[in-house]
Amino acid sequence: MRTNPTGRQLRLGTELRKLRERAGLTATEAGQLLGIKPTHISNMEAGRAGVSSERVRTMACHYECADTALVDAIAAMTGDRKRGWWEEYREILPAGLLDLAELECHATHLRGSVTVHIPGLLQTTDHARALFHQVVPDLAPPDIEHRVSFRIKRQTVIYGAPVTPYVALIHEAALRMQFGGPTIAAAQLRHLLEMSERDHITIKVIPFAAGGFPGSGQSIFYSHGPVPQLDTVHLDQSHGPAFLNAEAQLNKYRVLLERVETRALTPEKSRDVIHTITQDL
Repeated sequence: MRTNPTGRQLRLGTELRKLRERAGLTATEAGQLLGIKPTHISNMEAGRAGVSSERVRTMACHYECADTALVDAIAAMTGDRKRGWWEEYREILPAGLLDLAELECHATHLRGSVTVHIPGLLQTTDHARALFHQVVPDLAPPDIEHRVSFRIKRQTVIYGAPVTPYVALIHEAALRMQFGGPTIAAAQLRHLLEMSERDHITIKVIPFAAGGFPGSGQSIFYSHGPVPQLDTVHLDQSHGPAFLNAEAQLNKYRVLLERVETRALTPEKSRDVIHTITQDL
């Protein structure tokens, strides 16, 4: 029995619960159909008990779920037996950060919108270190270095093989924030220009001239799963990441990001803006 299930294990349980509830069954009724105790149903849905892909398919059959793509995607979530690189940071960093790395690792593509910070997946080491020096309460030097190394390792999803497509909507304000001073800021902007040349990375700048836009007060990251029902929204908050996956929430943030993107410049014009700001430093 797991005492501290990971974010992915919790999500698997959540999806099993959704399948059961769509079928109009209680845990007791589901247990009777499957020949197991209702407490075991509850433990699987809470991520505390493991579940095999065969069990998932059996449950989906009894729950009369005809969405084969969804069932296949949920069943595939049971097969991750090996430890991800992020596990080396367990007991060192908050669990929510590890869940974020695991989420990004399994995403089919990523997109997000930021107003005052460069997205973590596109930060340089020096920029990230300058950011962590601003954390309240102050972090000890070893803790800062742990967070910096973790952030840089997260970037393997857009550097490694296979790469994950990524769309970053970055407000002009974030480009002009000089974290670490002009030299570090200029290097960060040059890094954005280099990354924007990669085929799988799209960087679009939201200029000041665009005025107000939906979601301008928060950083929003959207991880696409193998099927839309397994998408996840990650909201970056001061007390740690928040993950949303309810259908209404996913629909809301899909629309929100689509509207934000309409306010952004083309990738070509965005590069021009970044280049101009770099020259001004």
